[in-house]
Amino acid sequence: MGDTQLAARVRGLTKCFGDVVALDGVDLDLAPGRIHGLAGPNGAGKTTLLGLLLGLAVADGGELEVLGRPVGRALAAPHGMAGFVDGPGLYPSLTARKNLAALAALHGKDTRAGRIDEALAEVGLTEVADDRVRGFSLGMRQRLGLAAALLTDPRLLVLDEPSNGLDPAGKQHVHRALQRLAADGVTVVLSSHRMDDLQALCDEVTILATGRVRFSGPLEKLAAENRELEHRLLTSDPRTARRVAAEAAGARVVAEAGTRRGNEALVVRASAPAVEELVAALVHAGVRVREVAPVVPPLEAAFLALTEQQQEGER
Repeated sequence: MGDTQLAARVRGLTKCFGDVVALDGVDLDLAPGRIHGLAGPNGAGKTTLLGLLLGLAVADGGELEVLGRPVGRALAAPHGMAGFVDGPGLYPSLTARKNLAALAALHGKDTRAGRIDEALAEVGLTEVADDRVRGFSLGMRQRLGLAAALLTDPRLLVLDEPSNGLDPAGKQHVHRALQRLAADGVTVVLSSHRMDDLQALCDEVTILATGRVRFSGPLEKLAAENRELEHRLLTSDPRTARRVAAEAAGARVVAEAGTRRGNEALVVRASAPAVEELVAALVHAGVRVREVAPVVPPLEAAFLALTEQQQEGER
């Protein structure tokens, strides 16, 4: 894919706040019609990067192109962009409906009641459309901020922790809205601390640590890069299972743990192929395998490994 087709192109981007390096030579490509996740520990630079994309700050160095245009030194969101950082900007004294009408008018967009009602329905806020925003929960404010962004018909949508405070129903509304946007060709980039949200939503993910890119690419590649995981193994015969696991190639018992029913489970560290061979060896030894599952999901384990490697390398 050529650069002219990218929704955003980032090369060697740097940003400092005094002596603190927030971004250190970041490269990133955002493709049209994709949902791209940003992950990383606190202070990794996620919010800073989103702020630069939205035109809320200017970089100290590097190149930034958004929707085919170089971003200069002006503090302004490029045309065709929408989103929020550190929560959406809303008017607490106005109702949800009047907030959307005011924000749409501010951007010169359609303020017809039908259009606003569609946006409210998309994020599941129809029943509170005429309630004042000052009484909204964090999750409701996040959804209203997304509705405001939808009214601008963005080509690139930037969201900082859009799942904050959402209950399961609210999360479902947000996920469906973002997936529909991507299906319509809109590029979505969002930050999240939750790897399960990224796995459910994103096509690609970039992991930042201390302002540097540790990984950028498809989620499947991220999971594959973490070759060994700890697996919880529950069997009908823990003693024999421990012996078989100790003799298995590529696997090692790292802990023992009880279960809610009082049974003893083993924690075995191994690659996926080694786990499959271990299960086969247990069955051959007459041991029934009742449960085998990663202690930490593969994506979360890969995230932890990458960020810990970065921190250890800088000590």
